[in-house]
Amino acid sequence: MSDLLLADAASLDDLRTYAARARRLDPEAAVRLLAAGPVLAAYVGVLPGRGVTGSGATLGLRVFGLAEPTEVDVTVPAAAILDRLARDGSDPGEAGLPIPPMSVFVPWAGITPPRSGWDPYAAFPGTDVIAAAEAGIAEVGVAGTGLAAQVEALRSRVWAQPLGESPAPAGLAFAAYGLGFVHPQEQVTLLRAGRWWRLTAPGGHALARS
Repeated sequence: MSDLLLADAASLDDLRTYAARARRLDPEAAVRLLAAGPVLAAYVGVLPGRGVTGSGATLGLRVFGLAEPTEVDVTVPAAAILDRLARDGSDPGEAGLPIPPMSVFVPWAGITPPRSGWDPYAAFPGTDVIAAAEAGIAEVGVAGTGLAAQVEALRSRVWAQPLGESPAPAGLAFAAYGLGFVHPQEQVTLLRAGRWWRLTAPGGHALARS
């Protein structure tokens, strides 16, 4: 595959950081690179969905500008992106991402959130979102030494709980916090489109399918 040419070197650094954070959440993390025209949407899976409809799937999304119109839709390991962007003496002004040749199958990559039709639902201080994420992480951590199935069941219950007084799942807070999207001094906006929820923070978007 050819390179993706991002708008500038700073955008490439942001993509590198994003892929690294996704991999910290899941060592086997994958990134869906969906380029349409001058825009690259980079999705990562944070929480798996359930059943054929993907109910409960929670994703992270960062959007980047491209230097030239491109059409790409490929899902690759986050580790492969990091390998290709490793600092090995390359020109710091370069903004090209050589697309890894290997692709992976992950169920969430077949579920594309809507691009339009989002209606504002609520707004939260960044501190509230961070507190919700940290409380959930602490609750899940209590069962950290249990059987894998028990831990997974607890994770599903914890992140399916409501976020604040909204019907949106708390998994949105986990995704926004874990991917470094939310800042304490910034407002975060909750939006809804059909079965989808979106938490829009200064650093990116967390999306969940109900």
